[in-house]
Amino acid sequence: MFRILTITALLGLLSIVLGAFGAHALKEVLNAEQLESFKTGVFYQLMHVIVIFIVFASSFFTEKQSKTLSYIFLSAIFLFSGSIYAIHLTSIDVKSIWWVTPLGGLLFMLGWGYMIYIFFNKSLKKTD
Repeated sequence: MFRILTITALLGLLSIVLGAFGAHALKEVLNAEQLESFKTGVFYQLMHVIVIFIVFASSFFTEKQSKTLSYIFLSAIFLFSGSIYAIHLTSIDVKSIWWVTPLGGLLFMLGWGYMIYIFFNKSLKKTD
């Protein structure tokens, strides 16, 4: 659990660093569309870092559910945001990793879907 939280905290710090880097240093390097894409990567990363902390802080989720949600969201951050950073900060050809960003987005959806499943199952148990 502490390893997940440490990685999550590092990703939170990284999102602030990358956000500042994007707002200042990349203004002169990227065009408006590319900069907006970069900002989207930072936003999704920071938002899901916060979600992971909330999941772990909540007594609503079991430890197994918290870990599963965290692994899903961490994988999504690395694939979705990471691929956006790679595209805009390196010379990687977009055509070679085009599939990585949507796969990360799919994992974000999977994580939220799993959370809905958990909520729905708990609500069913409360009504019985």
